[in-house]
Amino acid sequence: MKKNTTSLLIGCLFCLHSTFSLANNLATPQSITSTTDLSPYTTKRQIVDQLLTDALIAFQSPTRISHAGFTAKIPSNLEIVTSRLLEAYQLEPYRTDLLISAANAQIYNGNVDRAITLFTQAQATAPDDIDILSYLAVWQNFKGNNAASIKQMAKLASLNPGRQADIEHIINTVDHVIATPLKTMVTKPYNGNTAIITLGYALNPNGTMNKILIQRLKLTLTLAEQSPNSLIIVTGGVPQNHKTEGKLMADWLIKHGISPHRIIEDNYARSTVENALYVSYALARHKIDHATIVSSASHVRRGQTLFDIASWQTGPRGISFDSVSVEDKPLAELTIPSDKELLGIYRDALRVYGLWSYRSYPLEQR
Repeated sequence: MKKNTTSLLIGCLFCLHSTFSLANNLATPQSITSTTDLSPYTTKRQIVDQLLTDALIAFQSPTRISHAGFTAKIPSNLEIVTSRLLEAYQLEPYRTDLLISAANAQIYNGNVDRAITLFTQAQATAPDDIDILSYLAVWQNFKGNNAASIKQMAKLASLNPGRQADIEHIINTVDHVIATPLKTMVTKPYNGNTAIITLGYALNPNGTMNKILIQRLKLTLTLAEQSPNSLIIVTGGVPQNHKTEGKLMADWLIKHGISPHRIIEDNYARSTVENALYVSYALARHKIDHATIVSSASHVRRGQTLFDIASWQTGPRGISFDSVSVEDKPLAELTIPSDKELLGIYRDALRVYGLWSYRSYPLEQR
């Protein structure tokens, strides 16, 4: 009897020890190293999705520049965007959208030669792609590679004559605008149903207007007094401190004697591309036959090109444009547009036309 009692007591103590050990193991975080290779369970789709998400994050993040004397070459955000897109392309080599997006990231980065290389790589996979042909025709023309541009245009004409005619129209529009001398005043007011379009400029962080924008408004006021029947369109919708450029511009003009009935505000456009796209509908609605664009001298040719292309597609048919500049730089220095200015004109002309720069979800942008 005593032996049985002892055995039972030892058994109970063993159970209690096991229970306490289990409880301690559950309560205390353990470092568990799996001996199973999980890589087969990570799908290619998941990796590509993550790479594209990383590209989007880099695209949306502000560029960071070190002023601490660090001299190592750090990739810019657009280099990171390009790198992630090309990593995704290595996994999905049939996806020409990834190459097109990477090429356009290089256009934004100012590296047209590399962009052409990437567009050409995409063309090797999809030789009849209308968009790739269009990009190559334009950017080879930009680089002065006339024979290569003509070759792309010829193939474009054989596949889609309408697109070839459109790309030719875009190139001719750019050529016409950059060949027109910049001016700071309209010497002879236009007759007919006219408009003055004043492009916005980024507000100060506290929601006040930058002096460059006020200079544009002063020029607008002079033009408005010269042409008292002209409609006035003010465009800019990037908010600062709950205010937009369009609203502040309209308020300034009204304060200086312009009737509010003459003014149309665009408080939504976030770029010159959107300025042109949104305002073109107002021009069509009011059947404007001539519009004068007001902006800074280094920017106004891009604005005029984009408005011309936007209205060419949306109407009103037959509208003509000219531009008047505020001198942010001496006009003599801007007689011939720099490569950087010309690149921006061509890049945004294609965007207004409807060719998306980034087309790889979730990195999508016109």
